[in-house]
This record gives sequence, C-alpha cells and structure tokens, in this order.
Amino acid sequence: MLQLESLKVWFPIRRGIFPRLVGHVRAVDGVSLNVAAGETLGLVGESGCGKTTLGRAILGLQKLSSGRVVFQGVELNSLRGKALRQMRRNLQMVFQDPYSSLNPRLSVQELITEGLQEHRLLGAESRDEAAARLMLEVGLSPESRYRFPHEFSGGQRQRICIARALSLQPRFVVCDEPVSALDVSVQAQILNLLIELRQKHQLSYLFISHDLSVLRLISQRIAVMYLGRLVEYGDSQAIMDEPLHPYTQALIAAIPVPGRQRAKPQAPSKLA
Repeated sequence: MLQLESLKVWFPIRRGIFPRLVGHVRAVDGVSLNVAAGETLGLVGESGCGKTTLGRAILGLQKLSSGRVVFQGVELNSLRGKALRQMRRNLQMVFQDPYSSLNPRLSVQELITEGLQEHRLLGAESRDEAAARLMLEVGLSPESRYRFPHEFSGGQRQRICIARALSLQPRFVVCDEPVSALDVSVQAQILNLLIELRQKHQLSYLFISHDLSVLRLISQRIAVMYLGRLVEYGDSQAIMDEPLHPYTQALIAAIPVPGRQRAKPQAPSKLA
C-alpha cells in the first residue's frame, strides 16, 4: 500500500551575519520501507531520532529533501492541487498530545466533522449524524458532542482525535506516539481500540513509539530508527527474540522486567 524510497529530510545549518550554509541536520537520512494493506508497522527509536519527522514527511506536512513516497501506486510528492487534495483524504494522523492537537474553541462535533466540511462531502445534517456515529465507534457518548476539549480527560481527548482521523475514511493512519501522554491504565484501552478499528476498517498504521513493549502488542513488523536511519527492520517477534543491532538490544534491555534484572548493552556511539 505504502512505499518509501530513500527518503531524506535534511535541515540546513546556517551561521554568520550573512548566513552561509555550514552543514545539515540529517533528521531522516535515506529511509526505505513499506507498509502492506491492513498492517501495522511499528517505528521505534529514542527522542530526536527522526521518527516524527518521517511520519510528517509521509503526509506532506514536512518537505522532503529527496526520495519518493508512493501510496497505492501513486507518487505523492508529484501531486499538486486537486489531485493532492483528494489523495490526502486517504492519509491521516493521530498526534501525540491530544490536547494541543484539538482547537479549544471548537466543540467535539465541529472538530470531528471539520475534514468533512473542508472536503464538502456531506450536508450539515449528515455531518451531525456522522459525528454521533464516530463518537460511538470510539467509545464516547454522542450526547457529549457539543462539549469542548477541556471538558474531557486525556484518554477521551485521544478518542476524539481518533474519531477525527477516521472521519474521512482513510486507508493509512500515522499514529505518532498516541498513548505516551496517557496514564498507563488508559494506554491499553486506546491500543485495543486502535486494533479493533484497524480490523474493522482494514486500516494500515505506521505506529510511532519509543517503547518496544507497546509495539510488541500492536505491530506485525518493527523498524528501528537511530540517528535518522533504519538500523533494523523485520518481523516483530523475530526482533524481540533475536535483536541483531546493538541499539535494538539496548532498547529491549530498557523494558522493565518484573522480578529480575537484565544487563543493559550500550547504544552505538554517535561517532561510529
């Protein structure tokens, strides 16, 4: 469904009174991967490794330096105007912080149906019905659709974000650490909801996380990202059982194991 070919996102470093280019920050440096229809691909790495930048680049929210994003056989970075607008309906994103990603001045119904209104897909009455249906689907009461984001808990706000992402009936969703800002008791509920929605709607996810224990539950395959590059990529169970790269080994060693201690391999040097 989705293929990334040698994707690069480099940010220029300029210095001096008359800024001159002295180098680049290689946030994403030659990443190639694919996501099949109905699959969840987990993308794991430490903060600053380029995970979120990669997710934003796929959706066109971050300009590419080079490379190709191909979705259902169509190269997204070659589309313009109406064709790009129509294709973007198929790709959505669930952000890490549900509160900051919701406009506090809009009601839940307005937030969920904002995309429908922008793309002029339904009339006002049909949009209201769609909002009620989507709220039920994510486990919220439709009666609360006239309330505002600050009136909900963190887990409920993330459910609103998921409903908004589903409103345009996408085929591919980037989940950018959607449970990291939530209480542990709520994380499992949101993960189970995402799994149910994937199965029901045949969605494909790129699930971004810094926690391999979360990806083990939700992903069929895992890609490990370090300093802008993929250092390991394969079946989830194989990576968890027999990690090959020292950085992957360090991530697995960091997972809490009740009742016993594990040695923590050192992550590879940034100069290596």
